[in-house]
Amino acid sequence: MIKLTNLTKVYRTDELESTALNQVSFEIMEGEFVSIMGPSGCGKSTLLNILGMLDKPESGSYEFQNKEIAKYNEKQRSEIRKRNIGFIFQNFNLIDELTVFENIELPLIYNDISASERKKRVDEIIGKIGITHRSNHYPQQLSGGQQQRVAVARALITKPALILADEPTGNLDSSHGNEVMDLLCKLNESGTTIVMVTHSAHDASYSNRTINLLDGQIVPEKKIMLNKAAV
Repeated sequence: MIKLTNLTKVYRTDELESTALNQVSFEIMEGEFVSIMGPSGCGKSTLLNILGMLDKPESGSYEFQNKEIAKYNEKQRSEIRKRNIGFIFQNFNLIDELTVFENIELPLIYNDISASERKKRVDEIIGKIGITHRSNHYPQQLSGGQQQRVAVARALITKPALILADEPTGNLDSSHGNEVMDLLCKLNESGTTIVMVTHSAHDASYSNRTINLLDGQIVPEKKIMLNKAAV
């Protein structure tokens, strides 16, 4: 599904140049659950933004489903993103003025899905994640775990091939965090490919494998542990 080859991302200002990713190469197969780990500032979020086609690399190649993404303009990348990728954020990113139903429905509106089909899909997914009784509530009326379940449902509503999760349990207590991780595992078992950025070794243990980043490069886990010990 994903193939990165010598991917590099550099941020520049008038006085400073910073390499966020440096010659990163890896592949992710369809149906995998992959964690990306590393200390703050190592390039995890930058990598996730590039995988989600929200940002472009400085150099190197990013192939998604055998398509070279660098060849596409912003409008084309947006269309690929809308059809294929769902995002789950640490801060939920729910719209306070919309109900649970309306938050989940929103991506379907952007994809020009009919009202009857939208209702069918939202009702189905709300039932699957166990919050049917909350469909007319607003985000501020929900617990953190319930809000993240809504965020997961919104990410899934377009039936994407790939879910990108950025610290999905970062604002949750351990109990609600485990609920969300169990839900992600069930999604993966049903065939959804998941790439998750996390600081948590516990959360990473749910995935099939882990990619470790340090200073913008892929490194063995042992090197990250030695780096932490040195600090």
